Amino acid sequence: MEWKRLKARLLEAGSVRLSGEPADPYVSRSAAGPSAGTSGSLFFSIGGRRVRAGIDEASPIEVVHRGGGEADLIIDGDGVGGRFEPAALHCPRQAYITVSGACIFHCRYCQVPGLPGRRKEVAEIVEMVGSVADRVDAIAITSGVASSIEEEETYVLDVVAALVPFGLPIGVSIYPGPLTPARLHALGVVEVKFNLEAATPALFREMCPGLSWEAVWEALQSSVALFGRGRVFSNVIVGLGETDEDLERVMGDLAGIGVIPVLRPLTPAASLADRSRPSADRLLRLCEIHERILRQAGLDPRRALTMCAACTGCDLVPGRDT
Repeated sequence: MEWKRLKARLLEAGSVRLSGEPADPYVSRSAAGPSAGTSGSLFFSIGGRRVRAGIDEASPIEVVHRGGGEADLIIDGDGVGGRFEPAALHCPRQAYITVSGACIFHCRYCQVPGLPGRRKEVAEIVEMVGSVADRVDAIAITSGVASSIEEEETYVLDVVAALVPFGLPIGVSIYPGPLTPARLHALGVVEVKFNLEAATPALFREMCPGLSWEAVWEALQSSVALFGRGRVFSNVIVGLGETDEDLERVMGDLAGIGVIPVLRPLTPAASLADRSRPSADRLLRLCEIHERILRQAGLDPRRALTMCAACTGCDLVPGRDT
């Protein structure tokens, strides 16, 4: 099975059934997003390409750990050999840290507001990065909103300032205020990701009550002038009720201003727990559209230094998986 279809099938399933030798050193757990509070996930890689899958005993796909990270993926009756990649912090080769594991907003696809999350101290975050600094290429920072958008930004800026001395590329993804891009740029952040989340403003209002689609767009537009084309990213979730045409339109609009869209398959959770994950066929179809739009805009996710486009575990990424 070619890699692109193999990965699409895994993203469709969202999980694997783990068997074989103990694999604890390779299990990663999330403190933010729809995977927060779950039993963990694994990164399975073949030839430098990787996919992240949750661990679920009910999964139709099995992965057998042979020991030492070597593993066989059993999918649709075929066995595929590869290996587990250890996550430094949250993902391979990055210190990807959630600052505040709590949020005052209640986006319908996100479990974080229902979890007893806490905010990490600045010194704690510095210590975390220091513990993996010899095996990462970048630092990525994300956060919920613990008390207010403005207060969260101020706290994250303090975190970033404390991490600059590591000399690693830093990427940041938080909900932006009007001055967030300029303030992050002034600290030396190299990439930002401000998430539209939904393909249309109507879906955004339904999924993210209390937040502003227009504010995210404004932050994205101002960020391109500061960070450069291809250094600004935006997650758009696949599976909230949008059409392929909606996604094609928003991807074109983002790429048109120099922003790289990140198509994120829905992880059914929170009030969307009864939804289905997008099918492999749909993900493959959208990947072709995504690839064409990026090529026409002269944008290349392979140049990403930080965050999701550099990891590629959760999404089909044109240029990396194709």
